[in-house]
Amino acid sequence: MNPTLLERLVSLRRQLESEKCDATAGERIVIQVGSATCENAAGSRGIREEFRKYIAASGRSDIALHDVGCTGRCSLEPIVGILRPGERAVKYQQVSREGVHRIFTDHVLRGQPVAELILDGTQKCESRYEVIFCKGERCGNLAARTLQARLRESLEKRGVAADTVQIRGVNFADLCPGESKFQGGHFLVRPGNHMYHVSSEADLERVITEHLLGDRPITELTISEQPIGQNFFELYGDVSFFNRQSRIALRNSGIIDPSSLREYLDAGGFHSLALALAANDPEAIIAEITASKLRGRGGGGFPTGSKWQMARREPGEEKYIICNADEGDPGAFMDRSMLEGDPFSIVEGMTIGGFAIGAQRGFFYVRAEYPLAIERIENALGECRRCGLLGENILGSGFSFDMEIRLGAGAFVCGEETALIHSIEGERGQPRVRPPYPSRSGLWGKPTVINNVETFANIPVILEHGAEWFGHIGSAKSGGTKVFALAGKVNHTGLVEVPIGTTLREIVMEIGGGCPKGKRFKAVQTGGPAGGCIPAAHADIAIDFDTLTAMGSIMGSGGMIIMDEDDCMVDIAKFFMKFSADESCGKCTPCREGTKRMLEILERITAGQGRPEDLGNLERLGLLMKRASLCGLGRAAANPVLSTMRHYHDEYEAHIQERRCPAKRCTTLVRYSILADRCVGCTACARNCPVNCIAGAAKQPHIIDPERCIRCGRCYSVCRFSAVERT
Repeated sequence: MNPTLLERLVSLRRQLESEKCDATAGERIVIQVGSATCENAAGSRGIREEFRKYIAASGRSDIALHDVGCTGRCSLEPIVGILRPGERAVKYQQVSREGVHRIFTDHVLRGQPVAELILDGTQKCESRYEVIFCKGERCGNLAARTLQARLRESLEKRGVAADTVQIRGVNFADLCPGESKFQGGHFLVRPGNHMYHVSSEADLERVITEHLLGDRPITELTISEQPIGQNFFELYGDVSFFNRQSRIALRNSGIIDPSSLREYLDAGGFHSLALALAANDPEAIIAEITASKLRGRGGGGFPTGSKWQMARREPGEEKYIICNADEGDPGAFMDRSMLEGDPFSIVEGMTIGGFAIGAQRGFFYVRAEYPLAIERIENALGECRRCGLLGENILGSGFSFDMEIRLGAGAFVCGEETALIHSIEGERGQPRVRPPYPSRSGLWGKPTVINNVETFANIPVILEHGAEWFGHIGSAKSGGTKVFALAGKVNHTGLVEVPIGTTLREIVMEIGGGCPKGKRFKAVQTGGPAGGCIPAAHADIAIDFDTLTAMGSIMGSGGMIIMDEDDCMVDIAKFFMKFSADESCGKCTPCREGTKRMLEILERITAGQGRPEDLGNLERLGLLMKRASLCGLGRAAANPVLSTMRHYHDEYEAHIQERRCPAKRCTTLVRYSILADRCVGCTACARNCPVNCIAGAAKQPHIIDPERCIRCGRCYSVCRFSAVERT
């Protein structure tokens, strides 16, 4: 190894340290404000300016504003964090201008948190110490699973109260590193972030006596390696939405300023690149990625190491690496969040990939609808070039690599590899027949590797912590975690990163908090328009590429839309088929014509004009598209229809045979009537009817004329006496 590479990286960190304004160091009070697209849309720009005014008016020089990326807790933005020296961090939700006044005057200036504004209602921990255990089920560290019970028992025998020591479980990666890395159990004590390695009963008793009761940390029992998600959980670990997650790809989102290279370096950034370049062994990098069981997070799930190896073995010096950030699935926003919250990690992952396959040029393919993501990528590329982390002779290693941004116009099909390549080349974004695959003949006919944003975000972590560590977090065939965009009928919408192998029930019911208003969880749609619907009866399946495929769905890029009892599965299938029909590039007949014909049938069924032969025709068309379409998008476009027909066949039958929508969602099939014994004649329904089809005198039961009724449901929504019946 050439140690000068690591020395140059350290020197660069020191140089940037000398340039910084020292906004988050020392004894300063830090106010963190989210700065992603979703946060800005919720009003964070105004909140940031309001805090700026209060800081200026206070005349205090020890208070700093700090921009961070999106944490993923979408429905409660803007989120503000207050970090006071020597105290646990406090986070606030849905902060308004009035909230800024209370937070600043009560908490920032006087140290009194505003309890009713705290994120998810969590309270500041009043105990002297928190002992944090990993409650993950996949780490394999059996010794650590009994350690928590032993600690509780010992504390009870000593009469230690909860206001002195509080024990909690979280699910962040590398807190329980597994038997392969350490022997014995592990836990984190905070404040102070002391991670202990306890291998005997005597060690445990010593931690209790000396640290928890004597306030003297034990240096010789602490582990120097920090868990990958420790910084995130220091700020957000007391919120149930976050402490059940395992943050790897999202490790820095909500923690660092996404525009600051210095902060990324302080978080360990570019150390993996320096190690890789110093070792100068591309084959070893590919072997490590292969051993980690990392599969592409863009939808196909192809093993990343195998893809890189194929491109590396191709002859020729001109090769390319592309980051696919063309995120087109309805309800998906994982890639945008990572690009806006931690762009340097994607740059590092791509540079490592370029070195591994022998490429000297890379491309970000980003849809033009992501202006903030584009701005942050441009800034990251400029900063890396300025500091010698991109361009000629990176860190003096002799390896040269640079990249540029290409914008997509929003065509869904350009998420497919060959269509994306055509778009970069300036051609119409349409797929081509494979083979040859891009790893052999891709961009301008040269060997090309295409991975999505999340895949590249994992690369530096794998090289830093090792393939074995990454592999044991996931399942038998797929290593690591997966980021999902939780949307739809769920209480806690947002980004969720969990180990592959986590059950749907844990994501929807525990992290997501179930469906709003006590509604029954009915189904979850995974994988976007090319995915399928999985009924709640199968919510205990472990999420993996293969298990989802067996259920008639796909992992996709990570979209996850939750449906409740009020959703009609035929209507859901129609929604996704309409999207696919609109977005079909039209190059191949099975997709171009098949999506339109399937949509026509679904529209007829939901309009109450279904025919007995429609179900057979839908299935035949869907199977034909799966076999004959040119690209993966066309082959998967029928999944929403085929999966709902498989799991909710009775709903299709009800629409066709009974002219009835069981969920009362399809407007044409819904009937409204007024129950005479409940109607008090308040006239609210008649006054709100847009077509005047409701008759009746005041204080007398009313009647709906079914021939004139347009089934808008207005009468149903305004009736305060439950007198309007919907059937």
